[in-house]
Parts: sequence; C-alpha cells; structure tokens
Amino acid sequence: MNDNSILEGLFRQHCGKMIHLARTLLHDDAEAQDVVQDVFARLLENDYQMTGSKTEAYLMSAVRNGCLNRIRNMQLRERFKNLHPLGEADETHSIEELLAELDRINAIVEAHIEEPQRTIFRLRFDEELTFQQIATRLDMSVGTVYKYLRQCISRIKSFI
Repeated sequence: MNDNSILEGLFRQHCGKMIHLARTLLHDDAEAQDVVQDVFARLLENDYQMTGSKTEAYLMSAVRNGCLNRIRNMQLRERFKNLHPLGEADETHSIEELLAELDRINAIVEAHIEEPQRTIFRLRFDEELTFQQIATRLDMSVGTVYKYLRQCISRIKSFI
C-alpha cells in the first residue's frame, strides 16, 4: 500500500471484526491480536492494493487462514510433544530445539512451497493420510502424489 492512511483506515474499520473472528477460532486474545497484526503486516510488506466491496471478505479470509495455520502448528507441536515425552528427550537435541526445527520447516513450507505440493505435504504429515487417501481426496494418481511429495521434501531440504 503506497498510502499508509489507507491501511490505517482499513485497520480502524475492520480490526474489531477481525480480532473477534480470531478470538472465536483461537480462544486466546494474544494469539488473536498476533494473527490480525500479521495480516496487516503482510499487506504493508507486499504493497497490496485494497479497494472495493470485497475488502472485508479478503481480510476476514486472511484472518481465518492465519488462525487455521496457528491451530495446525499448535496441533503439530502437541503431537510432537506426545511422541517425545520430556523424560525421554534425546540427549543431543532438546525438545525446544526439535520444536524450533519443526517451526522452521513449517515456515519454509508456507513461504517456499507452492500448491499442490504444500497441500500434499500437509495432508501427509499433518493429517497423516496415506498416499492413496491423498490421491483420492485430490483426484490425482498415487504416482503424482508421490512425485509432488518428493519434490516438496527435496525443496525443504535445500533450505535446511
């Protein structure tokens, strides 16, 4: 946005509704505010021009998607903690280090992996679906699912 006053006006007009939606989904005031701030930070960062009647719908969708990403990351952390109880942590890697690595991988996936690889990655590792289940859900062959997942993992490895 070239004009910060436009962004400020959008913030004042829609912030209340956006925070309400985020609180409803996350049940946490601080997390809700973070999600809304992230939406506006991305708008400012990407110089996105917003005009017209679909502005509110776009902002609310961005908040919903941001909340879903936070929930997915929280669920992933919980599953990881359940797999590696604190008393049995690997001596060479603390739980915090492993969780930081998972956060880094999630950030790479969100920033550098395109569709449909991102969706396939999430279905395989977040929802723990089989290749066949993913192929059925996305209406593609198992071979294609495997190829996209292999490409996704190779791309993630290139950033690590």
